[in-house]
Amino acid sequence: MQKIIEEWGPLVGRILLALIFLFAGIGKISNFSGTAGYMAMHHVPLTHLALVLTIIIEIGGSLMLILGWKARWAAGIMFLWLIPVTLMMHDFWTMTGAAHQTNFIMFMKNLCIMGAMLMVMAHGPGPKSLDK
Repeated sequence: MQKIIEEWGPLVGRILLALIFLFAGIGKISNFSGTAGYMAMHHVPLTHLALVLTIIIEIGGSLMLILGWKARWAAGIMFLWLIPVTLMMHDFWTMTGAAHQTNFIMFMKNLCIMGAMLMVMAHGPGPKSLDK
């Protein structure tokens, strides 16, 4: 069982880690103006440029993770990108009620994802990857 996990676990883990970003990036394309408005509401500077970069990072980075191609680079870029995203978009400390709770959970979810990105950066994509 351990051999199977060591061989296939990193691939499955990369796919599971990347799916949230792949679907989010596609969703941002299909609702570009709505997403830009939401980002502007959170005072994101250069909103349209930031949104285009976000889509590129989410879709490009997720595909790189899934394929295991330059996965450490993708994880590093996504880790760094998640810092301002998490602080600007999930500022739960400025909220009350349901918004506070929802954004606290989203903030913590992003911290967990950042931890997973650090794991990819530290250990690489594993045996089932284009980098191998």
